[in-house]
Amino acid sequence: MDLDMTKLEPLLATMVNEIGAAANAALVLTGDKLGLYRALAEGPLTSADLAQATGTHERYVREWLAAQAASGYVACDAAAGTFWLTPEQAAVFAHEDSPVLMTGGFYSLSAVFADEPKLTEAFRNGTGLGWGDRCNCLFCGVERFFRPGYKGHLVSEWLPALEGVVAKLERGAKVADIGCGHGASTLIMAQAFPNSEFIGYDFHEASIAHAQSHVGGLTNVRFETARAQDYEGAGFDLITIFDAFHDMGDPAGAARHARNSLKSDGTLMLVEPMAGDTLPDNLNPVGRVYYAFSTSVCVPCSLGQEVGAALGAQAGEKRLAEVIRQGGFSKVRRAAETPFNMVLEARP
Repeated sequence: MDLDMTKLEPLLATMVNEIGAAANAALVLTGDKLGLYRALAEGPLTSADLAQATGTHERYVREWLAAQAASGYVACDAAAGTFWLTPEQAAVFAHEDSPVLMTGGFYSLSAVFADEPKLTEAFRNGTGLGWGDRCNCLFCGVERFFRPGYKGHLVSEWLPALEGVVAKLERGAKVADIGCGHGASTLIMAQAFPNSEFIGYDFHEASIAHAQSHVGGLTNVRFETARAQDYEGAGFDLITIFDAFHDMGDPAGAARHARNSLKSDGTLMLVEPMAGDTLPDNLNPVGRVYYAFSTSVCVPCSLGQEVGAALGAQAGEKRLAEVIRQGGFSKVRRAAETPFNMVLEARP
């Protein structure tokens, strides 16, 4: 075997980094579940201090801290034996209200690894892998990953970017949130606009039960189990679909039903993963993450439903707009964006 070392060595370095990242992903879950990151946000602490503060075993904590420091996830003073989180690290790992909290993605990774045998078999036989057949960690992980972005951008940026929508919501509008999952997006909107009525729909009964259990004292929101192509209700001022359109088996059918369910001056709002329209456009760190989850989660989910359009998480604005127009919308535009999301506005 004749190998070019100038090409092999960088690849091996990349693989060492990849294995380290994958191995430390499980330790992020441990740190989150045990409150280690939250305690470190109040640091600096020694391993003994951290173990005492969290009710954990010092020897485990000491090794965990070393792994976290080697990953750049925590800061340390090796001579003093103390560890802490910088404000940036705390925003990513410790603060639940942070718009850049990333720990939810690691729960989704746990589900991806747990379901790998099912995915491998799906590669062989071409069948889908239904949402309800996934490891439960996926549902919680998806909510925790996307919720910080919704809290940070939905009310303050995304809704105001839509033509006339905020004024309607303030007066009192009727809103359907399709593919709502655990209901994070629905509840955020319902809290912000008490004069409006919100209905969250999802075809996964367990997710709807979870969402309904978190309604609390809100009286302007409810959740129902239904498919995107045939949920009940009409006369909606706004229909939203958050990070779910590309997962649907029949997204054109979902767009068509949305068009028929909207008022004549209503708005369809789609929040989708940020993506360019071609493969080269998406060969970047964000595209890498989305292509990986798309392979493991999004495409199998779509192939497990009717039609099986399998748009994938990196479908891009051009392809998404084509499908939306197939549903009967004449105007589609990008209203807002972040490094991770694009917000599309569709009008009849």
